[in-house]
Amino acid sequence: MDMESTLVSAWGTNLAYTREELLALRTKEHAGQTHHRRRPYRGCRAGTKLKAKRMEKRWRFKPSVPSVVMGNVNALTNKTDELATLVSNQRLYRECSILCFTETWLTSNIPDANVDIPGFTTIRADRDPKRSGKNKGGGLVLFVNIRWCNPGHVTVKEIICCRDVELLAVSLRPYYMPRELSHAIVVCVYIPPRADAETACDVIHATIARLQTQHPEAFLAISGDFNNVTLDSVLPAFHQYVKCPTRKNRTIDLLYSNLKDAYSATPLPPLGKSDHNLIYLQPQYKPQVRRQPASTRSFRKWSPDAEAALRDCFESTEWSVLQEPYGEDIEGITHCMTDYMNFCMDIVVPVKTVRCFANNKPWITSNVKGLLNKKKRAFKENNQEELRSVQRELKVHLREAKESYRKKVEQKLRENDMREVWNGMKTITGCKQRMDSAADGEVERANEFNTFYNRFDCPVQDPTALVDTSSTPPLISSSNSAPAPPYSPHSAVLTTSTTVAPPPPPPLHTFTADQVRGELRRLHPRKAAGPDKVCPRLLKSCAAELGAPLQHIFNLSLHLGRVPTLWKTTCLVPVPKKTHPSELNDFRPVALTSHIMKTLERLLLHHLRPQVQHAMDPLQFAYREKVGVDDAILYFLHRTHSHLDRGGSTVRVMFFDFSSAFNTIQPLLLKDKLVGMQVDPYLVSWITDYLTDRPQYVRLKDCTSETVVCSTGAPQGTVLSPFLFTLYTSDFQYNSETCHMQKFSDDTAIVACIRGGKEEEYRHLVEDFVAWCNRNNLLLNTSKTKEMVVDFRRARPPTQPVSIVGVDVEMVKTYRYLGLHLDDRLDWSANTDILYRKGQSRLFFLRRLGSFNICRKLLLMFYQTVVSSCLFYAVVCWGGSMKKRDEMRLNKLVRRAGSVVGVELDSVVTVAERRTLHKLLSIMDDDGHPLHSIIMDHRSSFSGRFLSQSCSTDRLRRSFVPRAIRLFNSSQWSRKREDT
Repeated sequence: MDMESTLVSAWGTNLAYTREELLALRTKEHAGQTHHRRRPYRGCRAGTKLKAKRMEKRWRFKPSVPSVVMGNVNALTNKTDELATLVSNQRLYRECSILCFTETWLTSNIPDANVDIPGFTTIRADRDPKRSGKNKGGGLVLFVNIRWCNPGHVTVKEIICCRDVELLAVSLRPYYMPRELSHAIVVCVYIPPRADAETACDVIHATIARLQTQHPEAFLAISGDFNNVTLDSVLPAFHQYVKCPTRKNRTIDLLYSNLKDAYSATPLPPLGKSDHNLIYLQPQYKPQVRRQPASTRSFRKWSPDAEAALRDCFESTEWSVLQEPYGEDIEGITHCMTDYMNFCMDIVVPVKTVRCFANNKPWITSNVKGLLNKKKRAFKENNQEELRSVQRELKVHLREAKESYRKKVEQKLRENDMREVWNGMKTITGCKQRMDSAADGEVERANEFNTFYNRFDCPVQDPTALVDTSSTPPLISSSNSAPAPPYSPHSAVLTTSTTVAPPPPPPLHTFTADQVRGELRRLHPRKAAGPDKVCPRLLKSCAAELGAPLQHIFNLSLHLGRVPTLWKTTCLVPVPKKTHPSELNDFRPVALTSHIMKTLERLLLHHLRPQVQHAMDPLQFAYREKVGVDDAILYFLHRTHSHLDRGGSTVRVMFFDFSSAFNTIQPLLLKDKLVGMQVDPYLVSWITDYLTDRPQYVRLKDCTSETVVCSTGAPQGTVLSPFLFTLYTSDFQYNSETCHMQKFSDDTAIVACIRGGKEEEYRHLVEDFVAWCNRNNLLLNTSKTKEMVVDFRRARPPTQPVSIVGVDVEMVKTYRYLGLHLDDRLDWSANTDILYRKGQSRLFFLRRLGSFNICRKLLLMFYQTVVSSCLFYAVVCWGGSMKKRDEMRLNKLVRRAGSVVGVELDSVVTVAERRTLHKLLSIMDDDGHPLHSIIMDHRSSFSGRFLSQSCSTDRLRRSFVPRAIRLFNSSQWSRKREDT
């Protein structure tokens, strides 16, 4: 064949080329041609959807937690073909990580080849006839997707088969897991319909507790057919995700997980003729690195050299040169001092900016990160030998890094650096992570928050229109002039012709430089700075140098009765109250104020407290030395049990709730009340100015709102506000044989002991208190105000609700009062359930700390401060009155904690008895305690022992006072026997 080709051009000319000339022509043409890049498509052709599909395909088999299809199949052998068809044709089954089935009815005669599914690893746990007592039915199976987890990384951890439960626990190490999770443990469970529920729950709980102790950072999922048995009581820290019916109208196929917001459940058609629907659990969990993206933080790098330089700077400063030009202009002096301190701090202490990653642990060093990258490259290159070598090296480096961090934490303990010790333990356990502030917002959003938090502000009214003060002459004028001298009966007789008022006497109390230095040294150096930008660490480290200049400003402020505007300014930071806030009321306003102002408030509080001690409510249990939550609940329980000890009695308790109580304080009303208490006029004038015209603004992540001046009230972040509120409410007191009102700050409760249906006193007291709240501008939240009726009779008489402002108060069976959950039977079942759930959650952190091989001393410290403080909260109130079943549950938690710590820990009864005796001795030493006279009336003046209290019911016998008396007598008697 001729190698030449004849081409006819468009003009009819014959062109002849050889094959070599054509190839050369093509090469020259491509070499000289300039390729222009094609203009990219726009819109749907831009590749956005294609890129999304590629990313979805890339991460399809790398979910954060495994996707699960679960159900009861009622024999698997005759449904294998259908299941294999679903896996090959439907994407949901094909890409699912785990297929978990119960009641497979498989036996040892059926080989794995009969039930294998292409692309999945099969793990079986057939029913054992000898252990279960049944020859047919039962059986568990797990199918693990090979593209999600390598078959070599599947390990069977536990197989249990008994009459009450069948269990299969499998450990899985998939190709991808979030950094906060080490691996996944899937537990498949089947509980027969006639099984003993308590025994089955105990077996499951013991298995899960052992797995959590061995692998505290693992993801755990418990799925299966539970047949009306729930794990809510034995595993309260786990979350159940199946909400839809699984068999007709019943939900008996459940899935529990130790992660919150991990799954969303979707029903699927049953497999074959099974009467159970299949359930698809789609992962919803977001890894920590996605929930908390990398953030940039700026902080001052303090050091001993910087503190020494600041002290030298302030020591060589001539403070009189800064203060004397302003005279009594307290605003000018305050701004000058603040600017000077911030100027010195900016020069001496440098500012450092770092990036923080939420999923980075301090023991993940640069060497470990380099090995991780090396492992990733070896995996992409399919170099199996290098991959195994890097894995071994990475395992050794991780162990060494953790060991180094552990030694570092223990070294801080030996150096008595407790702050670094606690930071290390919190990092290891992940306990008490910092909550994010309000979401990102613009200025309009910040102004909206500011208006909402200022909604209680109202113009100050004339106090004579709210309270009748005609019987008491005003001691301090309401104008801005100097305060009038104290009123006295003799001064009314001496009259003079001149109209000039005598000069006010000097303040009764002034501050010394040593007092100011002492309060500055008590500041917490890690607290956030207020609007004046003065860091508390600056004030604490330079307390000796700043004591004298701040003393001058404090005394001047007290003498003038004025508070600098800069010190009254408040920065509000909204912090969410729940995980997914939806409205403004779901954010709690955290107030940041000046630390210099807080120091002045603490100094004034020392002078104010003795002056008003005579007017304090004896049933106000807050802000008193050695009196707290325990005492308030013990007094309520003693009055209640003593009344109900006689038959045919009822106790009605009204729990009131205020709306932003501290913000609704009226300064002029409080002023008149302080005058009636004969408080120093200079203090009264200072407090009145302290509560009025307080500027505030809201700070979000990226912006701040406009500054708004509030005419009344004080935020909760200040020192004086809680104590001023107790003074504001101290003029309403009530305590009789059948009714009393007790308070703990703004938590107010009216307790009525009713016999024979006589409720007139109780209803009149509620009406009088509501009317008093209206006169004092205190806003009651009627929707959160609840009433609880305590009656031990089986047949309770009907009760009529109490109405407040035309709204009937809701009656509840349980109420959370001062952190304890009270119920209408006072058997503490609801409270122990909550404590058990909290203890389970805290025990998880203890297990994680124990898995780090930390020393026993730190484990015991963590248990006492984190776990024990939760389990034994107010144990003197409920320790002797709880049920035996609840006591056994809590003791089980204590024993598990002891197995982690490695020592035998005190039981609930032991801790309750020890704290009860300590509380009794504390009450005996406090003459002002409401229970002091009640207890001392039972004591013999001759022997010092207590006379036993007569009790008709077991509830009163197990309450605090009789139980404390028995413990005291037994301890006194044993002590005398030891002495003899």
